[in-house]
Amino acid sequence: MLTGTTIPSTLSNQTNGAGKDQASLLQHLTTESQNEASQGFDTKSALEIARIINHEDAKIAAAVKKAIPEIAAVIDQVARCLRDGGRLIYVGAGSSGRIAALDASECPPTYSSAPGQVQYIMAGGPKALASAVEVNEDSEELGQRDIARRRPTRKDIVIGVSASGRTPYVVAAVAYARSRGAHTAAVTCNAGAPISEAAETTIVAEVGPEVISGSTRMKAGTAQKMILNMITTGAMTRLGYVYENLMVNVHMQNSKLVERGIRVLMGACNIDRATAVETIKSAGRSVPVALVMLKAGVDKPEAVRRLAKSDGNVRLAIEDDILEL
Repeated sequence: MLTGTTIPSTLSNQTNGAGKDQASLLQHLTTESQNEASQGFDTKSALEIARIINHEDAKIAAAVKKAIPEIAAVIDQVARCLRDGGRLIYVGAGSSGRIAALDASECPPTYSSAPGQVQYIMAGGPKALASAVEVNEDSEELGQRDIARRRPTRKDIVIGVSASGRTPYVVAAVAYARSRGAHTAAVTCNAGAPISEAAETTIVAEVGPEVISGSTRMKAGTAQKMILNMITTGAMTRLGYVYENLMVNVHMQNSKLVERGIRVLMGACNIDRATAVETIKSAGRSVPVALVMLKAGVDKPEAVRRLAKSDGNVRLAIEDDILEL
């Protein structure tokens, strides 16, 4: 028996009606079920463990594939919101929140998006990225408070990320955002979960039981990462921050990214390295400006004008023809 410890209120509450209700909900979640393929997992060799995990991971892409129509709908909605000056705000807790934070933080260096354009809210705040403070995920009040501080409007889209689909913090935040007129979506791994009622569009990737029961940082987490990658990559591409399949909006802040920008320009315009370097310099170290200069045969001021006219859409700037997304 452990000594010198205090039983958390959440544990002591399991003896009351609320605790029994929670137990009933959890036992019906596929992500909390036991996986027959990993029975006796603790007796396996390292090679067997790796094979079992790999076998289960192979099911993830198929589960995500079934949700492609909903993912596409969310991509278009995110693109519309960002184009109109709104924000994409992720809300999550635990592993789901950390995955959302990762996706949000990678948008500026990848697409040169404004830091506030793609945001995240996580139960427990930024410190929860490195330390476990999952108790906050049980609070609807905190979820509502945290999203209210961002003042969501009809221009924004708020996406709740929750493997179980029942995390009170996330569900409450999404419901609040929707009540304020914001567009809403959810990413979950359980069909018919409460978050589906809170959000306008729900993306469900039913990956099944985890190798370690309830460890949703595994298959569920991987599925969520895949989906969030698709959403932001798709939206940024629809906005024209990608040309062909090239990362033309790369933010050249270090030697690796500078080299990537040079190679992007060389590949897109079929030019040598010296020409690419010189053009980027004359374009003010902007790959999109340099690309428009070369592709459209214009000078820097005209390239800048075209990009401003097209809201940063590189292809439209090259063609100088503003079309609807």
